[in-house]
This record gives sequence, C-alpha cells and structure tokens, in this order.
Amino acid sequence: MEPEEHAAMPLAGGIMQHGYQCGMIWGATLAAGVQAFEQFGPGPKAESKAILAAQKLVETFRANKHEINCSEITHTDRTSTTMQMIMYFLIKGGTIGCLRMAGKYAPAAYNDINSVLSENNTEVPSPPVSCTAILAEKMGLSEKHKTMVSGFAGGIGLCGGACGALGAAIWIKTMKDSKDVKPKLEFNSPEALQLIEKFLEVSNYEFECSEIVGRKFENLDDHADYIRDGGCSKIIDELASA
Repeated sequence: MEPEEHAAMPLAGGIMQHGYQCGMIWGATLAAGVQAFEQFGPGPKAESKAILAAQKLVETFRANKHEINCSEITHTDRTSTTMQMIMYFLIKGGTIGCLRMAGKYAPAAYNDINSVLSENNTEVPSPPVSCTAILAEKMGLSEKHKTMVSGFAGGIGLCGGACGALGAAIWIKTMKDSKDVKPKLEFNSPEALQLIEKFLEVSNYEFECSEIVGRKFENLDDHADYIRDGGCSKIIDELASA
C-alpha cells in the first residue's frame, strides 16, 4: 500500500512536527485498520476492532517510552531552532534512536494487532462508531480507507491526544494529492497547514481531543454515543470541506 504509506509521512513528528503522538503510533494504527478490514470487512465491527487495537498500540508504546508524544521524547517540535534540531538528531544520535525504536516497536505492534483482532468477546456499538470513519466517508474514501483511519478516533484509540480527525484529514489529503507523484517528507505543505488552520478555527484553538471534548472517552460506547449526538460535527464538516 505504497500511496497510503507515503501519505502517513506528514504525521511524523507528532503531526507535522507539532510534537503530539509519535508518528509510529499513527502508522501502526493505520496498519491495524488494514488488518481489521481484511479480517472483518466493512462496518462497525472492523471499526471497533481498529479502535481497540489502537488502544493497545498506545499502551505498548507508552510502556516502552513512558511517553507517547514526540515532543516529550525528543524535546523538539516545529518551534525548535535549527541548532536544537541538529543537537538532538545529529549530535545526540536522535535519528539512530528513532530508527531503533521503530525496529523494536514494529514487531510488538504487529503482535498487539493480531492479539486484539483474535479476541471474540468484542461488543460492537451501534453505528456510527468512529468520528474519523465519518470524516473519511464525507471525503469520498473507500470502505477500506474508512476502516484504516477508524483507530484514530478519540485522539488515537480514545487516548485523548491530538485530534484523530485532523490526523486523518492530513493523511487523506496527502494521499489524494499524491496519486501520481511520490511525495517527499514535507512539514510545511501549504495544503496541510491550511487544514490545520481550518481545524483550529473550529476547535477553539485546541489540538487535543480531551481538551476539545472536555474529557477522555471511557470506551467504544461512550465515543459512539457522543458522535451519534452530533459531537465534533463542526470539526468533521470543516475538515471534510477543505
């Protein structure tokens, strides 16, 4: 899935170097969505499984690094100076450290996904299940892509981090814009920056799901009820129209 993999690049650095959830978690969550779709097909069960897998992926990452946000791991973000970036990634070996972390996290993430998808006792809420799946549908994506982004819901696996709908919109926009051209890693893409600005205007200039909603979601039913009652509809509609 080369276009989908390349489209995940702007999520590096915690969404275009904003320092939120590590890009490895975003990428692993997309992979969980793929496997959920292949195992269960389209619909609420696959979306629910993708969210539950994302929860486990966040837990495993946090257990290893004690943090999930890029800025807390690297002590850098897009406001850091060039010298601060050089100090961490070159002089302190941050690049090698991130590569090692990816090498360690990938097999653990693979096991987590398979473990969650093999469980038989998942209770599936009434649709809609995932805010990000709704966004993907509004943006004209396939059922497979809808399931892929489902795990972003609630700030990835309902953890309350940076808004999953924003991450999904950037991923979708990048994928659509790069069908014929292999994208480079671009942290200053005008299209993505415009998406972020539109998002901030309707989110009261908050990035994190828990701050936007005022709490973390307790479980799948809690999130589904919130979405069913129109929660975050303005954010979803604004991102879908961008």
